[in-house]
Amino acid sequence: MKYKVRGNFKKYLSLLCLQFCSGILFAQTTVPNGTNTTGVPAKDTSMNKSNTSKWKEEEAKITYEKLNSSKIYIPDTSLHNFQRNPFTQPWYQDLGNLGSPVNNLLFTPENRVTPTLGYHIFDTYRFDADSLNFYNTTRPYSVFGYQLASKLEQYASIMHTQNIKPNWNMAFEYRKLYSPGFYKIERNNDDNASLSTNYKSLDKHYTLYAAMTYNREQHDENGGIVDANQLSLANYSDRSTIDQAYENNAYSTTRSSVSNVLRDFTFLLQHSYTWGRTDTTYNSDSTQYSYHLKPLFSIAHKMEISTQKHTYNDLTPDSVRYVTLFNKSFINNGSGYYVAGQDSVLTQQKWFYMDNKILLNSFIGKEGRQLKFNAGIGSRYDEFVSVSNVIKDSLPKVYYNSAPDRTTIVSNYLTGGIIKEALQPGQWQYGVNTQFIFSGPDAGNFSLNAAIGKSLKNNLGDFVAGFQQTLNTAPYSYTNYENIDTQLHYTFNKQSVTSLYAALESPLIRLSGGIRDYVIGNYIYINENETAGQYNVPFTITQIWVRKVFKVGNFYLDNELVYQQVPANAPLNVPALMGRHQLSHERDLFNHKLKTAIGIEVRYNTAYYPAGYDALLNKFYYQKSIYVGNFPQGSIYVNFRIKRFRAFVMGDNLQQIFTRNTILNVGTPVINWAGSGYNYIPVYAAPDALIRFGFNWVLVN
Repeated sequence: MKYKVRGNFKKYLSLLCLQFCSGILFAQTTVPNGTNTTGVPAKDTSMNKSNTSKWKEEEAKITYEKLNSSKIYIPDTSLHNFQRNPFTQPWYQDLGNLGSPVNNLLFTPENRVTPTLGYHIFDTYRFDADSLNFYNTTRPYSVFGYQLASKLEQYASIMHTQNIKPNWNMAFEYRKLYSPGFYKIERNNDDNASLSTNYKSLDKHYTLYAAMTYNREQHDENGGIVDANQLSLANYSDRSTIDQAYENNAYSTTRSSVSNVLRDFTFLLQHSYTWGRTDTTYNSDSTQYSYHLKPLFSIAHKMEISTQKHTYNDLTPDSVRYVTLFNKSFINNGSGYYVAGQDSVLTQQKWFYMDNKILLNSFIGKEGRQLKFNAGIGSRYDEFVSVSNVIKDSLPKVYYNSAPDRTTIVSNYLTGGIIKEALQPGQWQYGVNTQFIFSGPDAGNFSLNAAIGKSLKNNLGDFVAGFQQTLNTAPYSYTNYENIDTQLHYTFNKQSVTSLYAALESPLIRLSGGIRDYVIGNYIYINENETAGQYNVPFTITQIWVRKVFKVGNFYLDNELVYQQVPANAPLNVPALMGRHQLSHERDLFNHKLKTAIGIEVRYNTAYYPAGYDALLNKFYYQKSIYVGNFPQGSIYVNFRIKRFRAFVMGDNLQQIFTRNTILNVGTPVINWAGSGYNYIPVYAAPDALIRFGFNWVLVN
């Protein structure tokens, strides 16, 4: 199979190679609800020192931490799951093309309180300022990653971090994703970048974290496969010949005239000053010293500024495509070319917010075992804009726009918490945090989180149990839909989400598992009519998950299972049972210079009604028209590492060799497709069996 690199992307790859940098390290997969899976083979840290005395190099120490946590992490260099797609872990599913909208098959509601625009199907690809890694390195540290697959699927990433001073670090990360896909007009083109820094004064009193993130996801919409029967026909073995709902050869054979683009930029600043007792420790010959601070009291300030824009554009609209939203007869009616001034449907929503809060913190206890109390107040400004009265002429490409609809929200809130982290084995950890909005249109919204756990000694494991509850308002995009032809506004009651959970993770016996129970009230979703709706009957969801790794010699059998019990009438499209099993042979060769992991993996779920994807709204919707039971998805792979270079070669979607109709999601109904007189319910299907190759190269200067 030949792979081609075209145009600007080829130049881009050449530039990356010249820069000697590389992309992000992919962390080990996590089990549902964020529980770590350390049941796999132990993490290898040979990136810090050589495995043999024959490979000599200076030691480099690279660590990172997360915002609002004192725990220290090291980058993951393991091979066990290196071949897995980082954007669909652990139970996510895309539309059959890398970079396409993603749906979580494990039901996970939003845990939010403040206003939001409400577009989340690209979240797995985005950099989030609150979730970045803040590094500390003794030497400049870079990573370059690249992945290539069939049909010109390409993914490249670079990350570089270094300490300007021992107490001041800078980090930059960028990744590029480009995937035309196996089927017609389903191209994805993403750009994501982040810049972060963290600084701690030498006397430990002042701490600063700052970050900027930029994300842009562009998805060409094909509307799904018109007739699912074509998937099994021999004369459609070339997937690019299968009919798609939105194809229009008069416009283009490679690009769709219908697209969704989500773009956002965020700036975050968090800094604090701590009062306490400072001790100075000298080394044996008094040539070096370090500071130790026992904090007593601190004041912290956090500011976050963000802007987000979502754009839907249809340059060749068909009137029947929009019957659920509005009625209008277009001159070209989806079949011809452009009519200037009347040839497009454009929906654009913008969101800007600024959030400031001040926290007062106090500390009780010995260093390393301290209990932290905090209380504060915050003020937030949100502005939502719907650019509804816009016409875009395609030939001259001129925009006509009058005054947009604008909604502003000013909220004030209280926040507080108690935190005790387990920084050493054998310690208890517990915490409570809350946020309550007391003024503005969202007054009464709140979140409450409480958890308790313990890190057991002798690598026996970690246990945690907790409670979460939120009350929130419907996202803006659910209550407002506007374009030149219609204005739809909805009003909903506040949604409540309550959950109880418990989880146990034991590296010693390679076992992890847990249980979570949700109670949902006034659930807000996209209904079968493809409009925003609310299910006013409270319902519960019980989830149980377990992971067990068996080891015999150099063989590993990694098993994961998830069970979800959902009430029959609840408007959710999730399978009852999901599983993944991986059998691998992992060993070191050539005097530990080469590490390998060779294996097979199978992922499956029980038959269910899959979620529908509505390209007009750029959201998944609830549907009960098509019931799907797919053949298990399979892959084979070879992972290997030589010092700091990791790579994989895999055959993916091997189930397509035996079956041709793996259906992932449902599209929106098509009426009188292409004037044929037939109505269809399109589907989104898995790509053919394909070969993927990728590598990750760590450079330490």
